[in-house]
Amino acid sequence: MAAADAGGEYLSLERPPWAPPQWLFGPAWTVLYVMIALSGWLAWSARGLTPALGVYAVQLVLNTAWTPLFFGAGRYGLAFAEIVVLWLAIVLNIVLFRRISRPAAWLLVPYLLWVTYAASLNFAIWQLN
Repeated sequence: MAAADAGGEYLSLERPPWAPPQWLFGPAWTVLYVMIALSGWLAWSARGLTPALGVYAVQLVLNTAWTPLFFGAGRYGLAFAEIVVLWLAIVLNIVLFRRISRPAAWLLVPYLLWVTYAASLNFAIWQLN
Protein backbone atom coordinates (compact mmCIF):
# COMPACT_ATOMS: atom_id res chain seq x y z
CA MET A 1 0.00 0.00 0.00
CA ALA A 2 2.88 2.36 0.72
CA ALA A 3 3.99 2.09 -2.89
CA ALA A 4 0.53 2.29 -4.48
CA ASP A 5 1.19 5.75 -5.91
CA ALA A 6 4.95 5.90 -5.42
CA GLY A 7 5.47 6.97 -9.03
CA GLY A 8 3.06 9.89 -8.70
CA GLU A 9 4.51 10.90 -5.36
CA TYR A 10 8.05 10.73 -6.78
CA LEU A 11 7.01 13.08 -9.59
CA SER A 12 5.54 15.54 -7.08
CA LEU A 13 8.79 15.84 -5.12
CA GLU A 14 11.54 18.39 -5.61
CA ARG A 15 14.30 16.30 -7.13
CA PRO A 16 17.93 17.01 -8.01
CA PRO A 17 18.75 17.40 -11.71
CA TRP A 18 20.52 14.03 -11.71
CA ALA A 19 17.41 12.14 -10.50
CA PRO A 20 16.38 9.32 -12.84
CA PRO A 21 13.05 9.34 -14.65
CA GLN A 22 10.26 7.63 -12.74
CA TRP A 23 9.87 4.84 -15.34
CA LEU A 24 13.44 3.58 -14.70
CA PHE A 25 12.76 2.26 -11.20
CA GLY A 26 10.54 -0.68 -12.24
CA PRO A 27 12.97 -2.21 -14.75
CA ALA A 28 15.99 -1.51 -12.54
CA TRP A 29 14.46 -3.19 -9.50
CA THR A 30 13.20 -6.11 -11.57
CA VAL A 31 16.74 -6.89 -12.75
CA LEU A 32 18.16 -6.31 -9.27
CA TYR A 33 15.62 -8.57 -7.56
CA VAL A 34 16.41 -11.38 -10.01
CA MET A 35 20.12 -10.96 -9.21
CA ILE A 36 19.43 -10.80 -5.46
CA ALA A 37 17.34 -13.99 -5.63
CA LEU A 38 19.96 -15.80 -7.70
CA SER A 39 22.64 -14.70 -5.25
CA GLY A 40 20.70 -16.08 -2.29
CA TRP A 41 20.01 -19.32 -4.13
CA LEU A 42 23.71 -19.76 -4.98
CA ALA A 43 24.73 -19.20 -1.36
CA TRP A 44 22.04 -21.51 -0.05
CA SER A 45 22.79 -24.27 -2.56
CA ALA A 46 26.52 -24.07 -1.75
CA ARG A 47 26.20 -24.38 2.05
CA GLY A 48 22.58 -24.48 3.14
CA LEU A 49 21.39 -22.30 5.97
CA THR A 50 24.27 -20.21 7.32
CA PRO A 51 24.61 -16.94 9.24
CA ALA A 52 25.25 -15.31 5.85
CA LEU A 53 21.68 -16.17 4.86
CA GLY A 54 20.52 -14.54 8.09
CA VAL A 55 22.22 -11.32 6.97
CA TYR A 56 20.66 -11.84 3.54
CA ALA A 57 17.21 -12.01 5.17
CA VAL A 58 17.92 -8.89 7.25
CA GLN A 59 18.90 -6.85 4.19
CA LEU A 60 15.72 -8.01 2.42
CA VAL A 61 13.62 -6.82 5.37
CA LEU A 62 15.50 -3.49 5.39
CA ASN A 63 14.94 -3.17 1.65
CA THR A 64 11.22 -3.77 2.14
CA ALA A 65 11.01 -1.27 5.03
CA TRP A 66 12.40 1.64 3.04
CA THR A 67 9.38 2.15 0.75
CA PRO A 68 6.78 2.67 3.50
CA LEU A 69 9.15 5.03 5.34
CA PHE A 70 9.88 7.14 2.28
CA PHE A 71 6.62 7.04 0.33
CA GLY A 72 4.04 5.91 2.87
CA ALA A 73 5.14 8.06 5.81
CA GLY A 74 7.04 10.77 3.94
CA ARG A 75 9.83 10.43 6.52
CA TYR A 76 12.73 11.22 4.19
CA GLY A 77 15.30 11.66 6.96
CA LEU A 78 14.33 8.42 8.67
CA ALA A 79 14.31 6.67 5.29
CA PHE A 80 17.83 7.98 4.68
CA ALA A 81 19.03 6.59 8.04
CA GLU A 82 17.36 3.28 7.20
CA ILE A 83 18.96 3.10 3.74
CA VAL A 84 22.39 3.68 5.31
CA VAL A 85 21.76 0.64 7.53
CA LEU A 86 20.57 -1.26 4.44
CA TRP A 87 23.80 -0.29 2.63
CA LEU A 88 25.88 -1.62 5.54
CA ALA A 89 23.87 -4.86 5.58
CA ILE A 90 24.47 -5.33 1.84
CA VAL A 91 28.22 -4.80 2.31
CA LEU A 92 28.26 -7.35 5.13
CA ASN A 93 26.19 -9.71 2.99
CA ILE A 94 28.70 -9.43 0.14
CA VAL A 95 31.61 -10.11 2.50
CA LEU A 96 29.90 -13.18 3.98
CA PHE A 97 28.71 -14.52 0.60
CA ARG A 98 32.22 -14.13 -0.82
CA ARG A 99 33.38 -16.81 1.64
CA ILE A 100 30.67 -19.13 0.36
CA SER A 101 30.32 -18.32 -3.34
CA ARG A 102 32.11 -15.59 -5.27
CA PRO A 103 29.37 -15.46 -7.93
CA ALA A 104 26.77 -14.99 -5.16
CA ALA A 105 28.80 -12.08 -3.79
CA TRP A 106 29.33 -10.49 -7.22
CA LEU A 107 25.62 -10.68 -8.00
CA LEU A 108 24.99 -8.31 -5.07
CA VAL A 109 27.44 -5.64 -6.30
CA PRO A 110 24.99 -3.96 -8.75
CA TYR A 111 22.45 -3.90 -5.90
CA LEU A 112 25.00 -2.16 -3.66
CA LEU A 113 25.76 0.36 -6.41
CA TRP A 114 22.06 1.08 -6.97
CA VAL A 115 21.42 1.46 -3.23
CA THR A 116 24.40 3.84 -3.06
CA TYR A 117 22.80 5.93 -5.79
CA ALA A 118 19.36 5.62 -4.15
CA ALA A 119 20.79 6.76 -0.80
CA SER A 120 22.30 9.82 -2.49
CA LEU A 121 18.96 10.53 -4.13
CA ASN A 122 17.11 9.99 -0.84
CA PHE A 123 19.46 12.46 0.89
CA ALA A 124 19.03 15.06 -1.86
CA ILE A 125 15.23 14.74 -1.79
CA TRP A 126 15.27 15.02 1.99
CA GLN A 127 17.22 18.25 1.72
CA LEU A 128 15.04 19.67 -1.07
CA ASN A 129 11.72 18.82 0.53
